[in-house]
Amino acid sequence: MAKSLEKDFLYHLGWSTDDDLKGTFGDLKFVCTGGSTTRMEKFAKYILGVLSASGLQLDLPTSVKNLCRSDRYVMYKVGPVLSINHGMGMPSTSIMLNEVIKLLRYAGCTDVVFIRLGTSGGVGVEPGTVVITEKAVNYEFKPVYQLPVLGQLKSWDATLSTAVANEIKEQHDSKDGYDAVLGNTMGTDDFYEGQGRLDGALCDYYTEQDKMDYLQSAHESGVRNIEMEGNCLASMVSRANFEAAIVCVALLNRLHGDQVTTPKETLEAWEERPQQLVARYIVKKLKERQDNQ
Repeated sequence: MAKSLEKDFLYHLGWSTDDDLKGTFGDLKFVCTGGSTTRMEKFAKYILGVLSASGLQLDLPTSVKNLCRSDRYVMYKVGPVLSINHGMGMPSTSIMLNEVIKLLRYAGCTDVVFIRLGTSGGVGVEPGTVVITEKAVNYEFKPVYQLPVLGQLKSWDATLSTAVANEIKEQHDSKDGYDAVLGNTMGTDDFYEGQGRLDGALCDYYTEQDKMDYLQSAHESGVRNIEMEGNCLASMVSRANFEAAIVCVALLNRLHGDQVTTPKETLEAWEERPQQLVARYIVKKLKERQDNQ
């Protein structure tokens, strides 16, 4: 952070160092994030219900309230859990993470775990499968995040916590009615051409065979799903000395097609699956923390 600033205004969140950041956010231990505003409001309500029924000694609100003071993001605080959306793609994710990381530091938060809950395109997994990311990789299947800075392309490791990924995986039960797998997640800068789709407006310069060859190579390298934020989140959170995990449901198997044709009601049910696993993980960690106090 810029130490020369007398006042730091977190523009896209609408908070500043003139606010009581420590009093408001100082007890945060989990930052849960996903693309859409609606999904993160739903998660805030869901985790409030789960924590209220957990028997844990927590200072919980009676209802969720959007604490973001701009229209760029939504932000809900449920006890030690922050539920915030990151928008679509790495640029929007980067802006949110910069300001949330600063907020956590100003608030004096420690041992915070970031978890992305989202949707993705599966690669060789059945639709509805939850993929818990082992490595966040780029288009070359390398675990890095790249960003042009001052005219130079910078590259950082995209590091996720193996321990957190495994603990979230342990929350899956065979009785849940769906599969949860560990695998690599490829982050792209685009939904259509960047992911090798053929159903975009300008995807006419490569063939179905070109697409399948690339997706098969991705699968052989360990990639099990594709999304557009993971590398950024993994790298920035690691550089800030926090832990991170990515838990996404696959809405389709890209080896079988490009379009999501599943009914809306089914998709909404699938989107709850990462939330269930993450909620179980959060309750487990909070109980461990209270038992050790």
